[in-house]
Amino acid sequence: MKIEHKTSALNRLKTVRGHLDAVIRMVDEEQYCPDTMKQVSALQGSLEGVNRILLQNHVETCVLEHVKTGRSAQVVDELLETLRYAPSLPQSTGPEGDFSASAASGSMASQTKGTS
Repeated sequence: MKIEHKTSALNRLKTVRGHLDAVIRMVDEEQYCPDTMKQVSALQGSLEGVNRILLQNHVETCVLEHVKTGRSAQVVDELLETLRYAPSLPQSTGPEGDFSASAASGSMASQTKGTS
C-alpha cells in the first residue's frame, strides 16, 4: 500500500472511530432521533471516503501491476468484485484521495504506454 494512501485511510478511520463513539453516546442518551440519524449518515459518508482511498490505492498498485503483466481478465474480475462492496464509488470524484475514473484511466494509460 502506498504510504500516502495508508496514512490518509488511517487518519480517516481514526476520525470515524471518535465520531462513532459520539453517536453511541447520542443513542445512549436518547438524543433526538433525526439528529442521531444525521450523524450516522455522516459516518457512512466518511467510511465511503475510506473506500475511495482504498480503491485508488488498488488501482494505482495492484491493477497497474496486473495490466503490465498481461492479466487483464483478473483486473476486470477484481474491479467488478471491488465495486460490489462500494456501489457509490464510480460516481465520486474530487481532490485529496477521492477516486476519479478519468484520473485513474489517464494514470493507467500513461503507465502502460511504455510497455506496449
